[in-house]
Amino acid sequence: MAHKKSRRYSAEFREAAAREVVDRSRPVDDVARDCGVTGQTIRNWVREFRAGHDTTGPELSGDERARLKELERRVRELEEENRFLGKSVAFFAKKHQ
Repeated sequence: MAHKKSRRYSAEFREAAAREVVDRSRPVDDVARDCGVTGQTIRNWVREFRAGHDTTGPELSGDERARLKELERRVRELEEENRFLGKSVAFFAKKHQ
């Protein structure tokens, strides 16, 4: 059985991936797929990121928390629409060739 060599990622790359999960509330599996790594790798990077950064931030009021949650939901919706539209454009461009 061949031994698979581990790939090394820069600290900047790992931090950017972790920030997608921590700051933008993106699902771990989505970030992992975009980065070409496993979900466990992203979870490890998030754990390392949180250990080295104060991710608590200022306390939010109930209204602010509700607004933040709504905005995060809207961002996820728009990202999903964007992915769908990108796939649609590719499909129709391929169909008309």
